[in-house]
Amino acid sequence: MRRRKGLSPEDRDLWSRVARTTVPLDPKRKGQAADLPQLSDLPPARPAASLSVSPASAAAASAAMPRFRIGQAAGTPPTQIARPSTPAERLEQAGLRMDAKTHRKMSQGRMMPEARLDLHGLTLSAAQPELMHFILSCQASGLRLVLVITGKGRGDHGPLPTRPGALRHQVPYWLHSPPLSAAVQQVTAAHYRHGGEGAYYVYLRRFK
Repeated sequence: MRRRKGLSPEDRDLWSRVARTTVPLDPKRKGQAADLPQLSDLPPARPAASLSVSPASAAAASAAMPRFRIGQAAGTPPTQIARPSTPAERLEQAGLRMDAKTHRKMSQGRMMPEARLDLHGLTLSAAQPELMHFILSCQASGLRLVLVITGKGRGDHGPLPTRPGALRHQVPYWLHSPPLSAAVQQVTAAHYRHGGEGAYYVYLRRFK
């Protein structure tokens, strides 16, 4: 559409009426509305410049933006987000309460468990009494190293973090809580030949 040059008579008449009703900011200039610039004297408006962003600038801006993960709390720096620790990792951080040489042999799978209990597939309510009876009976029999199998549980792997099997998390807690804590000296994730993170070595205290 071609732009029209100049002002139409209607535009000029409208501007004149607006100019006559305008009050100057300076009181001394009252009545000098004729000194106001005429609409025809104003420079023509220029079209707004279109905003253009180069691909390199857009890539740099995207790289500078912080990355967030699903489940991250608002205001938490991405660098502070850590994946949930596994029960085996928490047991390693708990400290050593047995002979270091014996613990190394046990962790490397070079010690054969003297008894084993398979809780895989049991509910929590059914597994707890089975575990208590097994541990206390093994200690009373003079056994030192036993194996408790929990299974890795569902939900260990996938694109989103999910809680693994309940037994895998609950068994270490039971072993470190009364009455079993008095019988248990050390709990460690089993070597892969004995079940890996789906099983635990339980080193018992000597029965008194």
